[in-house]
Amino acid sequence: MNFVFVSPQFPEVYRRFCEALARDGASVYGVGDTPYDQIHPELKECLTEYYWVPSLEDYDQVFRALAYLSWKYGKIDWIESNNEYWLPLDARLREDFNVTTGVHPAKLVDWTSKAAMKPCYRAAGIPVARQIRLTTLDAARAFAAEVGYPTFAKPEVGMGSGGAWKVENDDDLQRVFASKGGTPYVLEEFVGGRICSYDAIVDSHGEPLFENQEEFPPSMADVCAQQLDVSYYSCPGVDPKLRAYGRAAVKSFGYASRFVHMEFFRLTEDKPGLGQAGDYVGLEVNSRPPGGYTPEMMNYAHSLNVYQVWADMVCFDESHVVPGGEHYYCVHASRRDIHEYAHSREEVEARYAEPLMSIDRMPDGLADDLGNTAYVARFKTKPELDEFVAFVQERA
Repeated sequence: MNFVFVSPQFPEVYRRFCEALARDGASVYGVGDTPYDQIHPELKECLTEYYWVPSLEDYDQVFRALAYLSWKYGKIDWIESNNEYWLPLDARLREDFNVTTGVHPAKLVDWTSKAAMKPCYRAAGIPVARQIRLTTLDAARAFAAEVGYPTFAKPEVGMGSGGAWKVENDDDLQRVFASKGGTPYVLEEFVGGRICSYDAIVDSHGEPLFENQEEFPPSMADVCAQQLDVSYYSCPGVDPKLRAYGRAAVKSFGYASRFVHMEFFRLTEDKPGLGQAGDYVGLEVNSRPPGGYTPEMMNYAHSLNVYQVWADMVCFDESHVVPGGEHYYCVHASRRDIHEYAHSREEVEARYAEPLMSIDRMPDGLADDLGNTAYVARFKTKPELDEFVAFVQERA
């Protein structure tokens, strides 16, 4: 199998996807915009060849890279970045090189447009917040009058919490229109709840080979805008109701042969038309693994290798990874460079020597959402997790 991995060097842990593919016998070729002498040595070892391009934004450069690899090694079987930003690039390359193991551009709208996602959730029997595309101020005011303030405005296409607004009143609404420029936006009713996710690696029939549940802060938009400390965690198991919704959504969105990250609200209070406290409401989908170093957290939470599960799916359409290890809560507790903290890194390491899995510096491109430094640890109980987060993030 000839597998082209687009941008295998970012995030840095993505080299582990390439390592797992190589273990399964695939020939792995990297195309990236980091010079060869700057990529991780372990990535160099598992790649058959790495083709550097000055910019992945320049389609002609990337096309020429794949044309060269195809000429030198034969037909390309897979093209994937596992990166939401490069979804359109992946899809266009597949279409141009007649690669049928992933989606082509025509399908992407359901996976990238927040307006198109809502009907897919509804088709799976999952309630969603009411939403409109922002067109005119009068139409937005009429929608706000219908659902009530606050509402939530965000770019129709985009990653993370960038550009999102909690709209408290008409003045806020006018500011959204004044600042959004030509960027398409959606406006939706505000939902009070915890954000959680159903994560899965699915085979060519959309059947899960691995499943995971994550829990996030109530508002990532506030975390980003106010530069708050963030913590989120992988759970030891998946709530059966969330699992049922997640599996139904996988089918509705047409997911096959990929890693998916599907976001939901879990209501903290009854919401007419949506459900009762504890019920789930569809939010957004991300057609890739959870962001940053979260695949590592899933490994720690479930005592397995999700990179290998994914590679087995690619190469064999099944998983050869044998489950059976212990399950934990695995938490990412971040710190920001702009804050002073009560406890030093050395104190954290000494107090939590056994459960502490890693201390990682976040790439600048992920720091707004995930903080600058991530302390990752795993615990058997939620109270232990909460105590760890409080200790790591206590301010001086």
